[in-house]
Amino acid sequence: MELTVEIAIDEQVELCREGDKTAYFEVYNRYAKGMLNSSMRILNNIADAEDIVQESFIDAFNNLEKFAYRSSFEGWLRRIVINKSISLLRKRKIQWVDADATQLTAPDEDRVDEDGFEADIQKIKAAVLQLPEHYRVVFNLFVIDEMKQEEIAALLRISHNNVRTTYHRARKKVINILNENK
Repeated sequence: MELTVEIAIDEQVELCREGDKTAYFEVYNRYAKGMLNSSMRILNNIADAEDIVQESFIDAFNNLEKFAYRSSFEGWLRRIVINKSISLLRKRKIQWVDADATQLTAPDEDRVDEDGFEADIQKIKAAVLQLPEHYRVVFNLFVIDEMKQEEIAALLRISHNNVRTTYHRARKKVINILNENK
């Protein structure tokens, strides 16, 4: 038995395909803020994130014929934004440290006790912003953008184990930052 998910056809996207200028504005207004948030979580720079979002919408609108409703338009657009944001980090020569190569695995006894842990969203966001860039990117892609670790590994061109270790360390660091600021 094969399960299939049917993605609803977006009327505004279809109007964009037909060249309706009003539909372009509607689609842009509908998704721009969310896309900006996704890019900001990766780049941590509003000017760069705004540029990436603009470029992503241009690419998406210019390639609407390639959009085939295998996912939602929002998901397709978010993937473009994330890929462009990661590409910008690569252009800046952000070095992704391979935890496997450096023998930096986290021992089991180094686990963080999360029971009774309470913090509000603003404190968590502030803690995430304090993470080193490679931790912040992996943490946000996994937690906020809900990408699978295997997808993150392929996107960042690092091992799955490295993603898993980096996420674990990022989460631990966020918890430690929040505990320090109680």
